[in-house]
Amino acid sequence: MRKNIYADLINMKKGNEKIAMITCYDASMSKLFSVSSVDILLVGDTLGMVKLGYENTLSVTIDDMIHHTKAVKRGNKGGKIIVTDMSYKTYEDNPREAVINAKKLMDAGADAVKVEGGLEILPSIKEILKAGIPVMGHLGLLPQSVEKTGGFKVQCRDKESIKKLHDDSLILQDAGVFSIVFECIPENVAKDVVSKLDVPVIGIGAGRYCDGQVLVSDDMLGMFEDFTPKFVKKYANLSKTIKEAVNLYAAEVKNGKFPKEENTYK
Repeated sequence: MRKNIYADLINMKKGNEKIAMITCYDASMSKLFSVSSVDILLVGDTLGMVKLGYENTLSVTIDDMIHHTKAVKRGNKGGKIIVTDMSYKTYEDNPREAVINAKKLMDAGADAVKVEGGLEILPSIKEILKAGIPVMGHLGLLPQSVEKTGGFKVQCRDKESIKKLHDDSLILQDAGVFSIVFECIPENVAKDVVSKLDVPVIGIGAGRYCDGQVLVSDDMLGMFEDFTPKFVKKYANLSKTIKEAVNLYAAEVKNGKFPKEENTYK
């Protein structure tokens, strides 16, 4: 990891400069995103849903994350920070295995890893950090725990869960994470906790008062049509554009309009 990432993000928080993070899964998108104004490319385990066709992220393997991290690294011509999700059951139960798997992701090209949870995974976080690997936390809705929590829904609606968010945030900060993702948390709750933290908080469905935002690229580009969470803003509708282009191509092949003379070799 570049030595100044932690300092840069802290300075952005102090200077009220918002952090923009976007998911990225392959070299072609990495080439485009890495010359944009975003700050961080997240190789998210959401690739299980938007690229591999799974219902959730639980079936994603460490090998999947390594494969896609390598691709994003190869396309990262603009030198953006690359953060990779540690996949389900690669860090939660065994701190020693967590370090081994985190090192694999770093070897694949990640600058840091992201893990889901607070106090319950603190031993693994400490060991990963002790190994010199930067860690981004993730609290609120934990996609890798959806089977335990009853699905994808807003978190921190009661005093107990709000207190846990506050406590876990401080635990992660004290452990040494360089930032934390808050997912699907009421805006007023996120605002209160963010104001008490020194490390930057990047929100996804956590309102306007986080230090930055992250969206799944396939959602914001309008390429994933299965469902659209409330917190998503579609900045394009590429699924429609792609379908129209493919249908036009197929029609021109069938009616003989493609290829034309300029598409052939003499």
